[in-house]
Amino acid sequence: MKVAVVKETFPGERRVALIPAVLPSLTKAGWHVLLEAGAGESAGFSDDEYRKKDAEIVPDRRAALDGGDVLLQVRTLGANPEVGREDLELLRPGQVVIGMCDPLGNPQAVQDLADQKTTLFAMEMLPRITRAQSMDVLSSMATIAGYKAVLQAADHLPRLFPMLMTAAGTLVAAKVLVIGAGVAGLQAIASARRLGAVVQAYDVRPVVKEQIESLGARFVELDLDTDDAEDKGGYAKQLTDEQVKMQQAQLADIIAECNVCISTAAIPGKPSPLLITAEAVERMQSGSVIVDLGAERGGNCALTKADQTVVEHGVTILGPTNLPAEVPHHASQMVAKNLVTFLLHLTSDGELDIDFKDEIIRETLAAKDGQVQNKRLRDMLDLGPLTLPESSPPIDHLAGKD
Repeated sequence: MKVAVVKETFPGERRVALIPAVLPSLTKAGWHVLLEAGAGESAGFSDDEYRKKDAEIVPDRRAALDGGDVLLQVRTLGANPEVGREDLELLRPGQVVIGMCDPLGNPQAVQDLADQKTTLFAMEMLPRITRAQSMDVLSSMATIAGYKAVLQAADHLPRLFPMLMTAAGTLVAAKVLVIGAGVAGLQAIASARRLGAVVQAYDVRPVVKEQIESLGARFVELDLDTDDAEDKGGYAKQLTDEQVKMQQAQLADIIAECNVCISTAAIPGKPSPLLITAEAVERMQSGSVIVDLGAERGGNCALTKADQTVVEHGVTILGPTNLPAEVPHHASQMVAKNLVTFLLHLTSDGELDIDFKDEIIRETLAAKDGQVQNKRLRDMLDLGPLTLPESSPPIDHLAGKD
C-alpha cells in the first residue's frame, strides 16, 4: 500500500502532513510513502531527510496522487476551498483522503469529494473520546494557536508583560483576559502566565473553573445561568439572545480594565459568538491589544477583520486565522503524529480496514461509495437517508450519530 503526501496549496500554509520521524512506523505497518518533491521544505524538512527514512520522492503532484492509495493532507478541499479544487480531477474513485476539510463550515466540499467517489475522512469529526485523543488534530493545532496568540499580543503591546523591579522604578505587570478555556484558551493562559502577566479567564462553562485556576489564573464568573452551557462533545452551546446581551455587558466592564484580551470562543459549524462589542473596545485603554482567534468565522470582536490588523480607539485588534502555519516545524510534527496514528488505526494486517463498528472510524468517515456518509453532514446538505450499496452489509448507524 502507498500513502502520498503533497505540497500544501492553501495560501500561506507551511505545514506538511508527514515528517521524516514518523515514517518508520508506517513502513513497519506495510506502507510505502510517496512524497512530492519539496513538500516538507517550508516546515524545515528536506527531501534528503525523507529519503533516509525510505520515502520515495516523486517529481510532481500528479505523480504522488497517481501512485497513492491514501492521500494525507493538512488541508483537503473544504479547508482549501479555492486552490484545493484543482486536486479533484486528480483523485481516483476509491482513493482515500485523510485530513482537515472544515466539514461543518463547508459541507458542499464533502459532497464534491463524494461525487468523485473519494473516500474522505474528516479529522475535525473525530469523537471526543479517550481513544481518539492521540489523533485529535484540532486540539494539537489549538495548542499552538493559543501559544502564538500570546506572543502576538506581547509583540504589539507597548508595555512588558511581567512586573519588574528596576532602578528606574517598578513596572506593573500587564493584565490579560482570556475568553474561552478550551485547548487554545488554556494554552494562552499558561503562556501569558509564563511571561509574567496577571491573568484572568472566562468561559461560559462553569466546569472549566478548576482547569483555569490550576494554571494560576482567576476564573471570571458572570451573573448568568449557564449550568447547561456544554454539549455532549464538550463544546460550548449557543446562548439565548438575552444571555448574550448580559454576557457582552458584563464582559465589557472586565475588558475595560485589561491591557490584553485573547478570545478563543467558538461553536463548531456556527459563526463565532460575538463577545466583545465596539463599545467595549472603545472603553479599553489606548495601546491595548485584542487577539481574536475566532476571526475565521466572523470573530468574537465586532471590529475584527480576518487576517488583518485593525486599530480602533487606540486598540490594536488582530484577527489571525492560521497561526499554526506560523510555527510549521512543530505544527507539522503534531499533525503528522495525529494523522499517522489515525492511518494505523485504519490498518489491519497490511490492508485498509474501514470498520463501521468502530466509533472513531464511523464518526470521522465523511464520504464513501459516492455518498456523504455522516448523518449530520447529510442533514446540513438536505440529503435523504443514506442508500447502502447492494454489496454493503446491513450495519446499524452506518451514517453516524448526531
